[in-house]
Amino acid sequence: MAVAACPVPGPRRCSTRHAAGRGSRQTGPMTSWFSNPAARRWTPADATGGARDFHRSLPGYAPSPLADLPALAEELGVGRVLVKDESSRLGLPAFKILGASWACRQVLDRFPGAELVTATDGNHGRAVARTARELGATATIFVPALMPASTSALVEGEGARVVRVEGDYDDAVRAAAHHATAADDRALVQDTAWEGYEDVPGWIVEGYRTMVEEVDEQLGRRPDLVAVPVGVGSLAQAVVSHYRTAPHSFQTTRVLSVEPDTAACLLASLRDGTPTSVPTAGTVMAGMNCGTVSALAWPVLRDGCDAAVAVTDEQALTASRDLRELGVSSGPCGAATLAGARAALDDPSRRADLALPPDAVVVLLSTEGLDAA
Repeated sequence: MAVAACPVPGPRRCSTRHAAGRGSRQTGPMTSWFSNPAARRWTPADATGGARDFHRSLPGYAPSPLADLPALAEELGVGRVLVKDESSRLGLPAFKILGASWACRQVLDRFPGAELVTATDGNHGRAVARTARELGATATIFVPALMPASTSALVEGEGARVVRVEGDYDDAVRAAAHHATAADDRALVQDTAWEGYEDVPGWIVEGYRTMVEEVDEQLGRRPDLVAVPVGVGSLAQAVVSHYRTAPHSFQTTRVLSVEPDTAACLLASLRDGTPTSVPTAGTVMAGMNCGTVSALAWPVLRDGCDAAVAVTDEQALTASRDLRELGVSSGPCGAATLAGARAALDDPSRRADLALPPDAVVVLLSTEGLDAA
């Protein structure tokens, strides 16, 4: 059976130009802000799928905590700040299991007994490996050269075979896709999409929507601003799709995407108005060290994301320490959303772009705990 008959992503178009701010298309020095005032008037096609019911059926499922942090609300000058704490999601210290479990279930329903294959910077691969083991399947996980041995050991600890690739995350994705297409009993479970490979990434996005569905139920309303970390953009796609799909269309939730300043591929793409790959460098936000936006996520984020910001390692580490002092376990990727909210709301012009009400309810998606991969 042809399990992963999909094209491998081609050579990257590298660019060091990032967002020039407020929709500007000028060339010039890198800045760290982009806003799209028209985003809340855009409505995507309604999404379907049974991911939430599937998650409810899993042993140990419970909505992750939504921590109310008044000290941060006072600091940021808003009504409330709440942190969606994904530090213990279905037995793993990160949110990735939401997408990986739903996608693996769909793949194995269609191709029973397939070897599951993916590339990862850490948490996605660990989630695929855990799901494969629980569903009685095998997994092969491709990882970039710079992945720490401690991280790859966590993936191996889930029972997967780990293959280290000379190169970065995008190189690992290509290697995983080549491996998956080399035999009929292998299936690629990748959280980024390209032309001809959209079904599995779409299932992963469906799985991630469980998180924001929980947020709305826990709040009893929709938040005014949601800050979401971005790697290839699949979680951000889920968040934007959720808050732009009927009956939420033309409503007030703003979505702020947050990236490392060393891997801000979404900012570069928004600035250029077209998917733009960027060269990446080492960052403490390892799970977001991605140079290319998912092809499936791009049109949704282009049209429906209100603003994008890039943050430094220092800002993310400071945010992680601050959250820990407030009782929330959040690694640099998760804490990046606090760093991003600070970078957005501490700047008067950026704050004006978001046009938040004085009593705004802000939700920060903390996607990993301190002990995440």
